[in-house]
Amino acid sequence: MAEWTFLTNHAHVLLCITEDPNARLKDLAERVTISERAVKRIVADLEHTGYISRKRFGRRNRYEVHLEQQINSPVTRGLEVGALLALLVPVLTNVM
Repeated sequence: MAEWTFLTNHAHVLLCITEDPNARLKDLAERVTISERAVKRIVADLEHTGYISRKRFGRRNRYEVHLEQQINSPVTRGLEVGALLALLVPVLTNVM
């Protein structure tokens, strides 16, 4: 049986960005244990759907998570990203 995780890589990257808005793609890739190319695609997806925005500061990016953005899923209709992150981020901070 293939190994699976409870949260998707998109959720993992979003959680990491929430904890460190200045994280580099390389740092995110190491933390989530996926390739930088995969992280780049995920960040583009998150930005395209309005979950995050990115601003350039010299050679670095700073990400902003839009907590009021609703999660795009029939099951979670009406649930804002901030509500989900509020449940998960304190847990991650205590574990790591």
